[in-house]
Amino acid sequence: MTAAMTEPSENTPQSSPTATSAVQDAPAPPTKKKERKEDSFPVFVIKLVLIVAFFRSFVFSPFNIPSESMLPRLENGDYLLAAKWPYGFSSYSLPFSLPLLPSRIMAGQPKRGDVVIFKAPPGNDVDYIKRVIGLPGDTVQMIGGQLHLNGVAVPKVKVADFVIRVSANTSCIAPEFEAVEPNGIQSCHYPQYRETLPGGKSYNVLDLGYRPQDDTPPVVVPAGHVFLMGDNRDNSMDSRFPAVEGGGIGLVPQDNLIGRATIVMWSTDGSANWFLPWTWFSALRADRIGGTF
Repeated sequence: MTAAMTEPSENTPQSSPTATSAVQDAPAPPTKKKERKEDSFPVFVIKLVLIVAFFRSFVFSPFNIPSESMLPRLENGDYLLAAKWPYGFSSYSLPFSLPLLPSRIMAGQPKRGDVVIFKAPPGNDVDYIKRVIGLPGDTVQMIGGQLHLNGVAVPKVKVADFVIRVSANTSCIAPEFEAVEPNGIQSCHYPQYRETLPGGKSYNVLDLGYRPQDDTPPVVVPAGHVFLMGDNRDNSMDSRFPAVEGGGIGLVPQDNLIGRATIVMWSTDGSANWFLPWTWFSALRADRIGGTF
């Protein structure tokens, strides 16, 4: 009796092997989830581009140093990050200087001694980097190579010479500054001084000897402008010179300010070759990375 209960009867419906196989072999229809992933890829790319554009426009943006006008603080071949928010935002803050902002918003006043990136007058289409020396209302004058602010000489103390190695990015400005180190490396030795602005901001400058720009008439900085100078005082076309394309910059409107230098993130001596990967590292000036302002 037990065997009869466990054995299937002739009338019990049986599943067809052929039908089962057909169901198992049939391709699964594409899921909606997969379709959503494929359709969202262009959206992802657009979002990524917008995020990068926002970050570069309003947070941080990279800049490279192509000259020696800011020696000794910045060397040709340095790459730095600039903070975009300290001075507010204008069309110059946007990629390609898109004219989307009619005027500067969230404007902030720079401080004396800030190292700033800006669009250089008169063309306002090339990025320059200089140090803020004079603010609106200040009187700025050079007398005998010494900076004067509001009729008072800014302290300038001689310190050890600035020494920089000759490289693809660096050559001595004149033979009188050329030297050879004990290990045979060619270098440049420049007279260096420590300047201290009102408020206590100190930094080093180079003074290579008398130049015409060492004596200038007093200049009063008008509202909405700044007086900027390079730390390499005798090799910098700055606010001591009238604004000329490819030359001086005159008094710079604060609307031209793009950002404040914050940190050096990379530095190369210019000897790297794209086709020789090991030179990317041999050209690295690792001791300069991480330097702040």
